[in-house]
Amino acid sequence: MKKNILKKIFVKIIKSLGFEIIDQNEFISPTLNKDLNQQLSTLNKSIILPLGEVKITRKISSLLIIFRTNSNIEIWDQNKKRIFEKDKIEYVKRSLNSLIKAVKNLKENYNSIKINIKIVDDNSTKENLAVIKNILDKSKENFEIINHNHSEHLNVIKEQKSKDTFSNLSSLLKCFEIGKNDGEDIIYFIEDDYLHFRSSLEEMVGTFERIASQLNKDLIICPSDYPYLYMDNEKTNLLIGSKRHWRTINKSLCSFMTSKNILNKYWDNFYQNCLDRHDPFEKYLNLIYEKEVCISPVKSLSIHMTNINSSYGLSPFINYKSLWEENE
Repeated sequence: MKKNILKKIFVKIIKSLGFEIIDQNEFISPTLNKDLNQQLSTLNKSIILPLGEVKITRKISSLLIIFRTNSNIEIWDQNKKRIFEKDKIEYVKRSLNSLIKAVKNLKENYNSIKINIKIVDDNSTKENLAVIKNILDKSKENFEIINHNHSEHLNVIKEQKSKDTFSNLSSLLKCFEIGKNDGEDIIYFIEDDYLHFRSSLEEMVGTFERIASQLNKDLIICPSDYPYLYMDNEKTNLLIGSKRHWRTINKSLCSFMTSKNILNKYWDNFYQNCLDRHDPFEKYLNLIYEKEVCISPVKSLSIHMTNINSSYGLSPFINYKSLWEENE
């Protein structure tokens, strides 16, 4: 009896000092009142066995999701079919379904974060827009659909060989402009052919907070483990995120999470990237990663649903069909 009382007093003292106790004999944490197999991280700490805790000094207050869609284009700049060979609206629909699941899961674990969704639509048909709006209405999330007009950028973007190329550059620039004007903290730029795992946003936000707190600087996070990143024997660093490993990368596509601070700091890069078709397309974005930390998950938290042979698409070691079917 006396031993138990002393133990309770000791636990209270340790907890009041801001520390946690790990009991490896019972495989529990008395201060957290959790089994060690459970999620140990709290609002102010990221705790991973056996690395201990990282105090979260970089807390995320809001997340603006900018979902860029063109439900009429099958695969931009390619004469190929996507995996499963469905109409484009089917990929948009499942992408949105998976994203909304990820948003709801994020809210369950980070209920203090304000979340807004903006859809930047590039000339979808009325029928396709109705499908998109119906999904968002049912979600009961805060959203806005923006019907993008290319004429906004006629005197900004260089004339292109095809209308589709100009359209792609213009809608991308529109997304960056919205992020710059409306973003408050973290911004997630995502295209309409990515399927998300339910935990994706929770892990991205948790990892952003953990690593930014360790580095004392903001970063860029990609949602996918792209196969093209394994084509060259490039050096990389492995980092521990909230629930998995992440690797540093020096290239990305146009779907990523970053902060308003990064967007403002490198606005010229984001802007220049949209003024012309570059080689690679993300030329000016990749230049940012020479100065800032950019990471991608191992293994993937989102799948880019392109052609099965595309090095820019399907992440390795994923059950694609299962993820596809559960987001119908």
